[in-house]
Amino acid sequence: MKLEAHTSHKKKKRFGVESSLLPSKFKESDLKKIYRTLLEEFGPQKWWPAETRFEVIVGALLTQQTKWNNVEKAICNLKRAEVLEPHGLVKIDMSSLEEMIRCCRFYRQKASRLKNIAQFLIERDIDELFKLPVDQLRTTLLALNGVGNETADSIILYAADKPKFVIDAYTTRIMGCMGVEGNYEELQRLFENTLSKDVNTFKEYHALIVEYAKSYCGKKLCKECILINGHRKGTIHGQKQI
Repeated sequence: MKLEAHTSHKKKKRFGVESSLLPSKFKESDLKKIYRTLLEEFGPQKWWPAETRFEVIVGALLTQQTKWNNVEKAICNLKRAEVLEPHGLVKIDMSSLEEMIRCCRFYRQKASRLKNIAQFLIERDIDELFKLPVDQLRTTLLALNGVGNETADSIILYAADKPKFVIDAYTTRIMGCMGVEGNYEELQRLFENTLSKDVNTFKEYHALIVEYAKSYCGKKLCKECILINGHRKGTIHGQKQI
């Protein structure tokens, strides 16, 4: 696929967001084309890799400003110590917890936040928590120390299995390259108002954006971009075709 660079703007709403955020030639179908292109290129990601909902929550907190491979190391340490559950994290002493997650940036802050959210989930049953309507659940999560928009929405989507599209730095960067500018809420509305509110689609789309950004944006392969320049690598689900 190939998308046009942005040109002029119109002062009205399109897809539920101010049209000044969108390039004049950006169409509703473009977001769906991006999804199909990424799915053909990389295949299903089946993200989030976790055995329990609590592991998703822990991962969402640890991954803030941290590479995922370091999060995996920290989670392995927690599993090895058999503390990857709310009571275990509350009982373990702070210094031991900090050492287990030291591979993640800001590990001291994150250790404190993990203990806080573990205590919160002991006091409030996770099953009952996740029965809350999306907006109420989001408000509840955002009230917790260290939980921002991206972390809250990751928990809602991947742990609670509720439709909330996650906007991360990769998404913002890729959309910006296409001339689509906006803050977190504006970009989120664009995706949620354009796509069908399907949990699995939201999960796959977000995971594919992350995989794409690591494979192209992170390596500064702008000239080989398969979204803007239409330079497909001739792969299907990540496998070269003969």
